[in-house]
Amino acid sequence: MEKELLFSIQNDFPLQPRPFETLAKRLHSDEETVLDTLRHLKEEGIIRQTSAIFDTKKLGYTSSLVAFRVDPKRIEEAAEVINAHPGVSHNYERTHRFNLWFTLAVPPESSLGLEGTIRELARRARAEAVITLPTIRMFKIAVKLDTTGNQAKKEQIRHHTPAKKIKMTARHFAVVRELQKDIPLVPEPFAPAAKRLGMDYEELFAIARELKEAGVMRRFAAILNHRRAGFSANAMSVWNVPDEEAESIGRTIAGYSAVSHCYLRPRAPEWSYNLFAMVHAKSREECDAIIEEIAAETGLKDYDRLYSTREFKKQRIVYFDPAFERWEEEALESLSA
Repeated sequence: MEKELLFSIQNDFPLQPRPFETLAKRLHSDEETVLDTLRHLKEEGIIRQTSAIFDTKKLGYTSSLVAFRVDPKRIEEAAEVINAHPGVSHNYERTHRFNLWFTLAVPPESSLGLEGTIRELARRARAEAVITLPTIRMFKIAVKLDTTGNQAKKEQIRHHTPAKKIKMTARHFAVVRELQKDIPLVPEPFAPAAKRLGMDYEELFAIARELKEAGVMRRFAAILNHRRAGFSANAMSVWNVPDEEAESIGRTIAGYSAVSHCYLRPRAPEWSYNLFAMVHAKSREECDAIIEEIAAETGLKDYDRLYSTREFKKQRIVYFDPAFERWEEEALESLSA
């Protein structure tokens, strides 16, 4: 039941007053058993967080994948500098001369902007070289680890239906602030948020549905600790894809169940790869086999794989957090000194 439950909460967590009761019915169990199981999985560190996942761009933030090349002897010091920025959600050491890879988002009111923030982080981290790789085209973003062992090797990637237009109000932003928080493992986990917002369930879930239909909220789901869930290997596979074939090959690679993220990004003077696909598996050998299978199917010859050797940071961005303003104020003071 643990495996089925873990898979279910990564895919379709019910936005209902008693979601664990609904999950229990799916698994032919009862609410208390499901809650006890999830509490155990949370205590074991297998479940990191269960909350809404928002589209950074649709909330007005600007973001990018960034790679630094730093002296390996100073990599922990550099990682600490990067992690201090509230817009850094992921930061990994990877097996490449560009050895620090992180995702960075800055709010719409940022004085430094994305490029200015990257320059300041590079200065503080004493980076020897920098690559900025914003998203040109997203083919897939869905971390759904197959904890059951029963899922197909490939999946159908659905065409995105046009999102409904939404005029964000103070009520919408208030719901975003609440739903980005990790929910408590109690029978009615949304009750505290509804109380803080001064809303009943009907209004809260109606606004949540609006956010989802508009694409502002990608999904509400649990995020697992990959390694503790049994997926000890993850590789960022990178591919040099002819521009005219990027769309078709991107969709093909995104169709692999083991691929959680698939993006088209720009090339750079020191970087010839333009298609990125995160591959998750239970061993490095299995990861390699999946990448080789992708290469055989697509016919691509110019590719590489960058394995994560250390995870320096992995946490959700807290949108509209005053920490962004504090970081910028301190950075601007430092630059003007």
